[in-house]
Amino acid sequence: MGIVARRKPARWETVRPAVWAAAPLLGALLLGALPIGARPALAQQGPIPVGVVAAELKPIADAMEFVGRVEAPERVDIRARVKAMLEAVLFKDGESVKEGQPLYRIEKPPFQADVQQAEGDVERAKAALTLAKIQRERAEELLAKNAGTAVARDQAIANEESAKGALLTAEAALNTAKLNLGYTDIVSPITGRIGRTAFTRGHIIGPDSGPLATVVSQNPMYVTFPVSQRDYQEAQKEEGKADLSNVEVRIKFPDGSFYGEVGRINFIDVSVSRTTDTIVMRADVPNPKGQLTDGQLVRVELKSGKPEERIVIPQAALIADQAGVYVFVVEDGKAVVRRVKPGGNVGAGIVVEGIKAGEPVVVEGFEALRPGAAVRATPIVGVKG
Repeated sequence: MGIVARRKPARWETVRPAVWAAAPLLGALLLGALPIGARPALAQQGPIPVGVVAAELKPIADAMEFVGRVEAPERVDIRARVKAMLEAVLFKDGESVKEGQPLYRIEKPPFQADVQQAEGDVERAKAALTLAKIQRERAEELLAKNAGTAVARDQAIANEESAKGALLTAEAALNTAKLNLGYTDIVSPITGRIGRTAFTRGHIIGPDSGPLATVVSQNPMYVTFPVSQRDYQEAQKEEGKADLSNVEVRIKFPDGSFYGEVGRINFIDVSVSRTTDTIVMRADVPNPKGQLTDGQLVRVELKSGKPEERIVIPQAALIADQAGVYVFVVEDGKAVVRRVKPGGNVGAGIVVEGIKAGEPVVVEGFEALRPGAAVRATPIVGVKG
């Protein structure tokens, strides 16, 4: 499709730049509201102890993030097609069911009686047709011997044709009766999970009873998400013809964890919403363990193209002042200011420009730092970009 492939880093950040500014800069704004040179001097004996983390060079693929919703490809309401008493519910609420598995059983005797009655009507119609055929043959013989009339022959032919029609009607009634008898066994039309039953044994149910239960398919699942018309058009300008083959779809849960399976886009809507100015896209995502649930609200991350090596540091290292965003790095035992250009989030880290890989970035203790201050750096274990 071309939504995310080969985007220019300056125009297509890993994630929307506004994301990184929320948490890390709240505290930093309090500290960095004043220019670096205007910070109040703090009395300190000897080097200032600080915690540092080395800037990492990581392969980062271009990506965008959207809000999406999980949808089941198949969702079927189970309904009764005949009216009678419900004899048995053959499943447990919420369990997995297979296509063709019995779900409900409706009382059969009334419908078995209808079948027997229809079978009797068919036999009578066959007998009537046999008699009409004999009478037609006899009328033709008599007419050939000049012992009968053409009127009698024509009447016999009409009676035979009428008997044939009556037999067809009786056979159709028999087929309908057999169908209704078959409807007393309600089976699942698809494979999936079934919800809670709306009726229990003993209720009178029928076509007007509404859904008895709902079956939702589980694997795969769809995830749909709206993309702004502006983003879609910009991607088309840069990428030309849409190409979906290189686009990876990752799902992020509300707790920030990623779903283990990767999806692929399989549908782009044919029109833009007039109310939201967005176009809906849909991805097909494997769900072998049933972790995704129909209707679930998730975040959708699209990644494409060959990953590029970029510098990633912890978000906690960022400081903001009137001139922009900066960090402290340690050089020759002293604190040095580095102005940086933040990019997108990468887990707990953030992509930046303006720092080299391996440089020790201060993440703890920078409240007391001034440019050029002597520091005693201690690597922080467990904190990564």
